[in-house]
Amino acid sequence: MARAFARRGRGDAARFVAKLDAEERVVVTGLLQQVLDLIMPEEPVLDASVPIDDFDAIVAGLGRDFGSTPESPGVGELGGRGLPETPRDPALDRLFPSGNRVDAQAAAEFRRLTEGSLRTRKVAALMECIGLLDDVRGDSLELTPDQARIFLVALTDVRLVVGDRLGLREDADADALDERALALAPDDPIVYAIAVYDFLTWLQETLATAMLPSAGR
Repeated sequence: MARAFARRGRGDAARFVAKLDAEERVVVTGLLQQVLDLIMPEEPVLDASVPIDDFDAIVAGLGRDFGSTPESPGVGELGGRGLPETPRDPALDRLFPSGNRVDAQAAAEFRRLTEGSLRTRKVAALMECIGLLDDVRGDSLELTPDQARIFLVALTDVRLVVGDRLGLREDADADALDERALALAPDDPIVYAIAVYDFLTWLQETLATAMLPSAGR
């Protein structure tokens, strides 16, 4: 069972340590890999068979290969949603926000100038985090300060994508989703997806808290 990140030591010698068992690491690694696959191509091709308004289909297709086991079914792949009017996955707009929400031409130029390098940095961060999880011995994940910063950014990117797939764009969306989940069976894929999102949020928050200067006093 996971144990929150905690700081050990101070300054450059500090280490941020969490406990993640094998199944938890499989889940996090799988999500990191799927976000990596999403942003690696220049323009990901969407699966037009999934209608944008079919919430169940979107979440049920969230991550078929992401930590699925007979005892703990996955949620489905974090693949793109069907948007006939545009080939761009909407989750990419969460990861690479527009520089101008009013002027489409200016936004396109901003994206042309900045998105390539930002993709490269995100890809490198995701790959490093996957490597860190793969190198865990026992259940202890130990990060240097630099690794902790990279891990925190990667977790943010994963949460943005999962949140987009769940339709979480405003505070009210989370409340509405929680209410819907109460009416679903415990083994419903949406319930599992929400649990994964909550787990990622908790993991990110404990790491961010451990990195605060006051945590090292």
